[in-house]
Amino acid sequence: MTNPGTRPAAPIAVVLGTRPEIVKLAGVARGLRDRLRLVYTGQHYDEELCGSFFRGLRVPPPHVTLDGVGGTARGRQIGAMISALSDVFAAERPSVVIVQGDTNTTSAGAQAAHYLGVPVLHVEAGLRSHDRAMPEEINRQVVGVIADLHCAPTASAAANLRAEGVPDARIAVTGNTIVEAVAESLPDAAQAATSLRRHGLHRDHYILATIHRPENTDDPERLRSILVELARLGLPVLFPIHPRTAAAVARHGLTDLLARLRVIAPVDHATFLGLAAHARLLVSDSGGVQEECTVLKKPLIVVRNSTERPEAVDAGFAVLLKPGPDVSRVGRALIADRALPRTLAARPSPFGDGLASRRIVEMALAFAEHGGTALRAHTRPEATASATATENPSMEENPCINPKVPMVPLPPAPEGWPQPVAATPSF
Repeated sequence: MTNPGTRPAAPIAVVLGTRPEIVKLAGVARGLRDRLRLVYTGQHYDEELCGSFFRGLRVPPPHVTLDGVGGTARGRQIGAMISALSDVFAAERPSVVIVQGDTNTTSAGAQAAHYLGVPVLHVEAGLRSHDRAMPEEINRQVVGVIADLHCAPTASAAANLRAEGVPDARIAVTGNTIVEAVAESLPDAAQAATSLRRHGLHRDHYILATIHRPENTDDPERLRSILVELARLGLPVLFPIHPRTAAAVARHGLTDLLARLRVIAPVDHATFLGLAAHARLLVSDSGGVQEECTVLKKPLIVVRNSTERPEAVDAGFAVLLKPGPDVSRVGRALIADRALPRTLAARPSPFGDGLASRRIVEMALAFAEHGGTALRAHTRPEATASATATENPSMEENPCINPKVPMVPLPPAPEGWPQPVAATPSF
């Protein structure tokens, strides 16, 4: 109970604007409870779809929604967001601003907070593709300079930050929030079976493919090659088509190439996970799918020039290929490898134990109250190094946990908080 005369604690602002951000920050938003101030930029604005995302993930509706920033050119969009978010933060100054990933929203949220002197906590910090042609790489580098606390998903991401001169006291390895998001969102067996029947598919006898990145959709030859190679994989290909991809296919005159694929409208996150969990192979240029495949224990072909998530490749879940004949050649080999499902099922996800959201909430609350003192306490090297063995001894027995990625320690879980994910997800 608040003492008479005590000012209420300042809110902690969570800034998001895309569907992946809603998915990845859902656990953080729920964990902040009455401290949460949710700010939605509308970068991916679809009232019906995003509304269903919030409801489906049990996230409260945004306290603030920006108007008129979706669908504009990148520079204009970031500028408009910075201006609008500056007004939001000035009207009710938050104690901390939390941003996630590498979107225009991430960059704008971090900049607006920084210019007002509000501390910035960056979730999924330290990812680097080293490809400056990727707009997301520029966003990552901008936020890497601005953030006060970097919540790196893996030791590799933390090493990237150290290489750029970020001090250890500002880096915490938390794991990736996608692990718990997948565990929480997977549909049950009955729902998954219904989804398969709806699309005329059979478990383990189809491929799930998604393509949406500008590097693939803006280049007609790359897009043509991808569509041709998907049709050569030898199994039915379910292709939830992104609006950008649909427009590009029409613009480049490639509509006839869709006839050999099972094209469907975009699906919500839970439905996508259910379809991915039962597919024989995944093919995608999505960053999120690179993480999700390690939790679902599914092989993935990443159709891109580079990746900021080498952990999925290094752990044996993903293969990085440029568009071309190798996509179908490697894909057919993965499909033919009957031992591969058992091999992947035994491998740990390199992205953590499903408790990243808890760690991030604990740090945000402590940082909001105590500033740099709390930051140093949460990220001290000796605490991080001992976290795996000391705070959660069961982690050594859980193949979903990579013992080479020490996690920040946690106090006992409050009632209602998630526990570490099971070794073998049930789907």
